[in-house]
Parts: sequence; C-alpha cells; structure tokens
Amino acid sequence: MAEESRQPAAPILIPEGPWKEVEGSVNAAKGFKAQGMHGGLRASGPKADIALIVAEEGAAAAGAFTTNIMCAAPVTYCRQMLARSSRSKAVLINAGQANAATGDAGYQDCLESADAVAKALGIAPEEVLLLSTGVIGRRIKLDALKSAVPELAGNLGSGVEDAHHAAVAITTTDLVSKSAALEVEIGGAKVRVGGIAKGSGMIHPNMATMLSVITSDAAVDESLWTDIVRRGAINSFNQISVDGDTSTNDTVIGMASGAAGNALISDPASPEAKQLEDAVTALLQGLAKSIAWDGEGATCLMEVQVSGAPSDEAARTISKSVVASSLVKAAVYGHDPNWGRIACAAGYAGVPYDPNELNIQLGDIPLMEAGQPLAFDAKAASAYLTSTTAVHGTVYITLSVGSGPGNGAAWGCDLSYDYVKINAEYTT
Repeated sequence: MAEESRQPAAPILIPEGPWKEVEGSVNAAKGFKAQGMHGGLRASGPKADIALIVAEEGAAAAGAFTTNIMCAAPVTYCRQMLARSSRSKAVLINAGQANAATGDAGYQDCLESADAVAKALGIAPEEVLLLSTGVIGRRIKLDALKSAVPELAGNLGSGVEDAHHAAVAITTTDLVSKSAALEVEIGGAKVRVGGIAKGSGMIHPNMATMLSVITSDAAVDESLWTDIVRRGAINSFNQISVDGDTSTNDTVIGMASGAAGNALISDPASPEAKQLEDAVTALLQGLAKSIAWDGEGATCLMEVQVSGAPSDEAARTISKSVVASSLVKAAVYGHDPNWGRIACAAGYAGVPYDPNELNIQLGDIPLMEAGQPLAFDAKAASAYLTSTTAVHGTVYITLSVGSGPGNGAAWGCDLSYDYVKINAEYTT
C-alpha cells in the first residue's frame, strides 16, 4: 500500500504473563484478513481513512459500547446487529466523520455502508459491523465510502503490513497507531489474540474506549466470549482517562474465529476460560495503555495502582479518580510532586476508607505512610518526574488504602498546554 498508510506505532505495553508477544495485530489470529486505505473521507490529506477486518469463515462476535446517551449511529447499529446474532464476518471502520448526532439520516448511512460491504464480500448485510470516528455532527462521506469499499475488499490480506494499514486508517489526532498481539497455550493448542485501537483525546469511557477491534482464533462459546470481551473492557479501556470526556462513539468489538484447533471453551469456571480471559484482558490493557500514552499533548503515561481496598471495583474507582484528576495531571506535567492532590483525588472517589491507613508513593519515593506525611526529597521527586517525562516514560503512583483484598489500576497521562491548543483548533 502507499505511504499514506504508514504511521509510527505506539510502544507495546502488554502486561507480563504466560504469553508471548507476536506480530500481526488483528491478523495474528488464524482466519482473519484486514486492510486500510485512503478513501477520501478525511477533511484533507492522503492519510488512510477506511479499514476493513474480515473473518473469512465467520466468527463469534461481541461488543462493549459507550454509555453516552448521544451515542453515534454506528453504535446503535452494532447493538442491534449483535442483539440479533452473536456471529459476524466483517467490521468496517471509517475516520473523518463520527456519524454521531446525525439523526435518522445518519442511521440510513449505516445501512447503506453495510450494504456496500456485503456486496463487495458476498455476505449478508447483517454480518457487517460498523465503527466511525471523527467530528461529531457530521455524516459519513457516503459516496467516497462506497467508492472505496470494493478496492478495500479486493486488497484484503493476512500480513503484518495489511494489519498495520488498518490500524493507521482508524486514527484521528493520534500521533501513533496502536496494535498488539499475543500467543498463549490453552488446552494444548496455541491460541492468538490480536487487536488495534485508536484514541488520543475525548478519553474517559464507560465500557469501552474510542474504537478497538480485537480478534482471536480461540474456539469459544459465543455467550462466554461476550462475557470475556465485556469484562476485559471493564478492566482495561474503562480504566483510562485523558481528559474526562466520554465519546459518543466508544466501541470495542471482539471476534473469535475458532480456527486455533483447541477444544471448545464453554465452561466459564474452567481453567481454559480463565486462561483465555486473562489473555484477552492483557491484550486490551496493552492497547488501553497505548491510548493513554498517546494522550493529546501528553509527555508521559501515568499508572496508578491501588491496593487494600474493600473490593477490586473499589480499588479501580479510586485509581481512576486519581488518574483523572486535572490537578494531579497538571502537577505531573509541571514536575511538581504535589502529593496532596493525589490524596485529595483518592478521598473524593466515593469509596470509604480510613484516612489513617492511606499510603502514597511516587515512583520509589514514599510520600505518606499510615495517613501521616513523610519528609522526602522534593528535588529528587521532581527529578523523577522530569526524567520520566523527558523520555515519554511511565510515572508510577502507588496507593494503599487499608488491608482489604481489593486491587486495581488505572492509566492516564499528564495535562499539558498542547492539549488545550489541539482541542481549541480541532475543527479549524
């Protein structure tokens, strides 16, 4: 494909586990092909803007979506298609127009888009899922999309570059594309999970992120696959925040082809089900962290770990409260170890705990212990922030709020002057 389908890639940030990283993202799993190309949907420029991912023999399909009442037409469409059937064959994604707040005409555009893909692939329109990203309030450039789809379908491929073209095509203000894949042994078979994602701003989702498509070749019961994808989204994309805004288009689509050759995973309590869910969650966390790392104007990734909470859900709530705090994010950008802002954000999270059991650590520097402030080297703490942001690294903030069993993590980024500039000029 042409150079317009090239873009630097985000670092791969998959957590360590009993898996290995592999190449290919959505094409790493058996049974899938993908492609991305320039179709003229963006406002300007030659960058790829339309992507297609196809399960050649069909796949179990699941979705997690935004909770924004003003959800986009493709979100409504996907919800309806997945309610009718838990199997799909294709996912079409466009960048440039969000097709949100576009009324009945926007939904009709979805139907025509699905028809175009169905005709190009020789499948039923109901087997097509749709995702859109771009400016809210603008309908898809339907003529351009319809013209591009046959060429896009004709160039589908199973290679690493084909998958990369798709990852680039779904980006908007992203400075890097996001993709990853892993391989894990389940029941004596090698199972792969891969995915692409996009997102840089308007990131504070409930159930998903801006856009993500993941693929797997695991043989898995359709209802179990749905549960795995939804729980994975809660523990990954639901735990990132760039700016506190929940998009109208947040969508995660998961497709499982069953081509790995493993015995069907159908028992939710089985070791195989846990292995698959752990792998899916790890992949989604890697993609989610890539989005936070690439936050608009960001100079670092922030990771907040919380332990000792009453439950995992409580720990996740506290960690997200801290990582979403504009004051914490601004302090990190300014290399100011203002730990009082961390304590404040933990305190208003809505989770009760004993303030006298709060511990806070920045990197490896203890700031508070058992609710009491500690004397610490402010210059060293500031230097930690300065050196980390200089290389776009990860700033670690660790909290303990008691002796409960709950653990959780959230990811975000600092808040810079550039964030305001990017969004002040977004449509101009």
